[in-house]
Amino acid sequence: MTFDFRRPSTLVPLLLLCGLALVPVVATALDQPFWIAFFARIVIYAIAASALNLALGYGRLVSFGHALFLGLGAYAVALPSFYEVDSGIVHLALCLAVCAVAAGVTGAISLRTSGIAFIMITLAFAQMGYFFFVSLKNFGGDDGLAIVSTSRFGPLNLGSPLAVYAVAFVVLVLATWWLARLRVAPFGMALRGARQNARRINAIGLQSLRLQLTAYVLSGMLCGVSGLLLANLNAYASPSTLAWTVSGELIVMVVLGGMGSVWGPLLGALAFLGLEEVLKGWTEHWMAVFGPLIVLMALAGKHGLAGLLQRLDHTRTVGVSTSPAAPASAEGHA
Repeated sequence: MTFDFRRPSTLVPLLLLCGLALVPVVATALDQPFWIAFFARIVIYAIAASALNLALGYGRLVSFGHALFLGLGAYAVALPSFYEVDSGIVHLALCLAVCAVAAGVTGAISLRTSGIAFIMITLAFAQMGYFFFVSLKNFGGDDGLAIVSTSRFGPLNLGSPLAVYAVAFVVLVLATWWLARLRVAPFGMALRGARQNARRINAIGLQSLRLQLTAYVLSGMLCGVSGLLLANLNAYASPSTLAWTVSGELIVMVVLGGMGSVWGPLLGALAFLGLEEVLKGWTEHWMAVFGPLIVLMALAGKHGLAGLLQRLDHTRTVGVSTSPAAPASAEGHA
């Protein structure tokens, strides 16, 4: 897949990525470590939103239960850490395996339905996970579990916000590149075709249900990786990570950024969490302002922020194509 770097829809997200790459340098120079932790959270949620975009944007699977995978990824670090296991390979392998199994089972059951029923079943599975971890009194219950031994990948220890930021940024770049390639790959095109008309996809010999389940499992695994990074950033895992409100926030990020677009999750996470932080510093009643602003931003662009940038592409293209007309006409009269 090739990008036209002159288009605003490509140039603006790339500039944002470059800005994110410079965050640790600027924050260190200004002696503001808070900004490293804050933007690390944005990058991690952008990864989770990218995971959800695979299911929601590409496959139109409106999952209200992706917080389940975020929480499983967090506890894949916390529970081994409780037994003094700090191997990052073990944490990552456990995270991917558990999320794959959970997504496979819950996805196979949920995909037997559609519409509002699918939404409610995925929500129910996430709430089941929430109450399961609340019931684990030996591991903190609803108070959560502190992580004493963060993930170690050889010499790399994710015990500092800077290390987590660096790893999360690399994961985000790779995930964005992979999803961009997947979007135009045969699997991605078939998945998007099933979103439009599942019967036609089945008629040509491709099983839409299998495509959707595969996308759901891959989405759950990638979301689990973001949970692993979030647990290391906070040095803490809590059942609140599996709350339905977290799933709702991820959906808002995807819709706000632009469902099915390559850069939508990044744009949505930046806008959502950035605006939230600004309003928190402005007023204690920030939620009363935050909600209407999100609605207005969603209404301003039918396809989210990515859609607005694509409209700028069109405006720029029209401007470039019409500008030579005048000189050409003048030359003809001459």
